[in-house]
Amino acid sequence: MSVSSSRKTTRILSAELDKLITMPLIWRTFVATFIINLVLTAAFTSASLQGAADTKSVLNIGLASMIYLQAGFIILGILATCSEYTGGQVQTTLTTIPWRGLQLISKHLALAVFTFPAALVITASGVLYTVLMMQDTVAGIGINTMIQTVVGAAGYLTVTTLLSAAVGALLRRTTPALVVLLGYYFIVSPLMSDFLPRVHNYFPDAAGAYMYMETFSNEVKVLTPMQGTGIAVGWTLIFMAIAIVFYRKRDA
Repeated sequence: MSVSSSRKTTRILSAELDKLITMPLIWRTFVATFIINLVLTAAFTSASLQGAADTKSVLNIGLASMIYLQAGFIILGILATCSEYTGGQVQTTLTTIPWRGLQLISKHLALAVFTFPAALVITASGVLYTVLMMQDTVAGIGINTMIQTVVGAAGYLTVTTLLSAAVGALLRRTTPALVVLLGYYFIVSPLMSDFLPRVHNYFPDAAGAYMYMETFSNEVKVLTPMQGTGIAVGWTLIFMAIAIVFYRKRDA
């Protein structure tokens, strides 16, 4: 029974990963996000070359586009779960895979498998570009510091993508999900940081930022990287659990 269950899970995960990597919109989103991030990083780096910069500020410049970069990964997560509802493909999926909870969990796992390497490539390219362009103005950056920063940033983008996918599964429509999530990340969250800074630190985007900003930010640290990771992952798991409950109870 355990072998059969394990094989079933593996096959479902493989099927979800196959669906994900064969979606043209997913790859277009990834490529567009990669290009836009390099353009923004080049602009931030060019503007910063007017003065000297230390190691911490170089990492800060290399990840200055994160606030915009996360939009691409929000879109990626929403597309992963909402795309099947657009053309009614979800009916075929549920006919083939009737175990709804397992299917949605596998979709999120497949998304994580795809997203983390993609986020790693995008964040690393931005940081490396800045380091190469500013190598004459700063001392060498420790490889451990660079790796820790890039991995933390990629982890944050992955968690953001999974949370967005869960919200997409709840709303089932691309446009409402985009409005809700982009509205939160770019309007509500910045307002909360001004009016309720202490509370804001425990929301997914603010807490998740501690996954990578610890290595270079001069701001007072409210959370450690592990605490920030735990809170961001916790929010994601909550939304995933809610999405699974609704997914199992309502019609496709």
